[in-house]
Amino acid sequence: MAEKLEDLNLPLTVVTRIVKEALPEGVSISKEARTGLAKAASVFVLYVTSAATNIVKNNKRKALTGQDVLEAMKDIEFDRFVEPLSDALENYKQALSAKKSGAGKKKEDTEDTEMIEED
Repeated sequence: MAEKLEDLNLPLTVVTRIVKEALPEGVSISKEARTGLAKAASVFVLYVTSAATNIVKNNKRKALTGQDVLEAMKDIEFDRFVEPLSDALENYKQALSAKKSGAGKKKEDTEDTEMIEED
């Protein structure tokens, strides 16, 4: 658990990068606005986490999953974000699966190469 309230804030550099990518070209953002957005984003993450934790507890489980986050988004009436988040979660799972299978393939290729070299 966090020792200080500030420990719960998202990193300002990460929030700044996200905001700069979202802003149209030629528009800048003040430090005060970046700080405010970082705090608001942190509060939102905590709010969604709390809602998802309630879902987990109600289902008598211990692990919070991506599906719990999607359900929490519906519960807190952020339904319009559920589909894009669901797509992003699916893309993440596919990328993770591809990465794992790629790592497994590399290991197999290495083992095959070692066996060939031994012959």
